[in-house]
Amino acid sequence: MAVKLRLMRMGKKKQPTYRLVAADGRSPRDGRFIEIVGTYDPRAEPSLIKIDNDRAVAWLQKGAQPTERVQTLLKISGAWEQFKDMQKMMRMFGKGGGKGRPRVPSFG
Repeated sequence: MAVKLRLMRMGKKKQPTYRLVAADGRSPRDGRFIEIVGTYDPRAEPSLIKIDNDRAVAWLQKGAQPTERVQTLLKISGAWEQFKDMQKMMRMFGKGGGKGRPRVPSFG
């Protein structure tokens, strides 16, 4: 099951608001979802973005693929940088199943 982080349209006609959801990639845009991660209101001035960064990063670590628009929103909220920092730490120290010592990169 390929999980995507994407926007789900809500609101009335001509007055959209969006939920940022984790959903199966095969389900329709406004169909079933696994979890609501945040909300986005583009009509407010400035736009309102409320994202649970911890849940977003957890989904990204599990392999969820964000859409282009969601990736932009994650960058604005700071979740994308948090995810990238986590990836750097994982590469530097391994996945935690070692002997308790960090891996030292070779320079030669």
